[in-house]
Amino acid sequence: MNGTMAASSNRIMLGPLVAAIDQGTSSTRFLVFNAKTAELLSHHQVEIKQSFPKEGWVEEDPKEILQSVYECMDRTCEKLTQLNIDISNIKAIGVTNQRETTLVWDKETGEPLYNAIVWLDLRTQSTVERLINKTPGRNKNHLKHKTGLPISTYFSAVKLRWLMDNVEKVHEAVLSHRAMFGTVDSWLIWCLTGGKKGGVHCTDVTNASRTMLFNIHTMDWDPELCKYFDIPMEILPKVRSSSEIYGLMKISSNLKSGPLTGIPISGCLGDQSAALVGQMCFKDGQAKNTYGTGCFLLKNVGTKPVMSDHGLLTTVAYKLGRDKPACYALEGSVAIAGAVVRWLKDNLGIIQTSTELEKLAAEVGTSYGCYFVPAFSGLYAPYWEPSARGIICGLTQFTNRSHLAFAALEAVCFQTREILDAMNQDSGIHLSQLQVDGGMTSNRLLMQLQADILCIPVESELRYARWKKAVQRAMNWETTEPVNNGNEETSIFSSVPLGFYILGSMFMLIGAKYIAAGQK
Repeated sequence: MNGTMAASSNRIMLGPLVAAIDQGTSSTRFLVFNAKTAELLSHHQVEIKQSFPKEGWVEEDPKEILQSVYECMDRTCEKLTQLNIDISNIKAIGVTNQRETTLVWDKETGEPLYNAIVWLDLRTQSTVERLINKTPGRNKNHLKHKTGLPISTYFSAVKLRWLMDNVEKVHEAVLSHRAMFGTVDSWLIWCLTGGKKGGVHCTDVTNASRTMLFNIHTMDWDPELCKYFDIPMEILPKVRSSSEIYGLMKISSNLKSGPLTGIPISGCLGDQSAALVGQMCFKDGQAKNTYGTGCFLLKNVGTKPVMSDHGLLTTVAYKLGRDKPACYALEGSVAIAGAVVRWLKDNLGIIQTSTELEKLAAEVGTSYGCYFVPAFSGLYAPYWEPSARGIICGLTQFTNRSHLAFAALEAVCFQTREILDAMNQDSGIHLSQLQVDGGMTSNRLLMQLQADILCIPVESELRYARWKKAVQRAMNWETTEPVNNGNEETSIFSSVPLGFYILGSMFMLIGAKYIAAGQK
């Protein structure tokens, strides 16, 4: 018996395996499971770099995203081999991805034409304002009856419109019929099934429903919506169900993941839909909350879309087969959750690692009246206010970094409470149980705080009311229209906080003068 035969005979026979590509905002993972027991056998994770070229801009490199997938697949296959697990037993691969993040590439060269514009990017604020201004009654919900979404910087259509208007390479590729648009799932599936050599250009219904170009009733791209944003339908991927074979993997034979060639990619879900499915929320009324870069609470509402009157989104939850019915969800989306931890670490240097935050906050056990509204990318649900900006208020001389750490965790919980309140108002049924997942759930203090705030004891009700007051202070901070005093010079009163400070100081001086006069 030669060495190869001996090695193969020693391999552990586990039956069929399934694998998943999980491409998120801050990292990529490749995971392999036992198909019968759902046991995680091996995985590998790689961080993704984000770039911030200008204030409010957030980008990622499409090639780095793809390379991170290859690296994770290679390393996972290497680990499986070390465990004597036969890679050839992997029978299917699924894709889950950060939603709304927008890419355009050249189908002839396979090259991206610009960086991926990440979902929480704000550069399209002026585009959104222009679109809302031309709607009857300046109504941001003008397209909601078809899309389930407000007109917002969050969704892909305005990002794509910006790319077509501002990037010459994209504009030229569209005119010469070489451009392909897609969210991250489309880019990965196209590349992994051959790219410029026959790659499959598709997306699933959950990702398509986050573009503002998709009709959630007809379950297809909508010609009127495409005309509204002036986007040619030929550049859009084909919409498929969340569970069917899209194409077969084509991996370079010189990679350790080369044996994955020929395995079907047979599932695709936007990350939040994947979390809903993963938490087994298949019944009408079941809900989950994911604490990741952002915070996303989804509630299954069944096979008929429910429109929100309280600032929530109506989105496609899943469609598990070509001939299966689509299921819908109400969603509350919060832009900044785990991202606030990264901000405290990278921008302020308050902590060195993410795990330090829990320890720091636990030292004080209170924010001591300090409130943090992390509206770095405006406010998402239930306000949909892109002009809002982050605010920290209630500071005193006593406030220290531990109080700020606690306020940051509390902000995540308060944002979830706002969404849950809106969801209860829309459905008239109060949730009795909430499934949770995501990186931040390892923070035990956060989870305890969340439980306390959702259980609504009187003490937390007062803190919640004060936090909502802080949210109002964060509104209408950043506008694209310059404020001037008529002489094209910026007035000191164009800064609201400075204006209040100066007016307040004037009134205090006048008051002091009269008091002094009365005492003479």
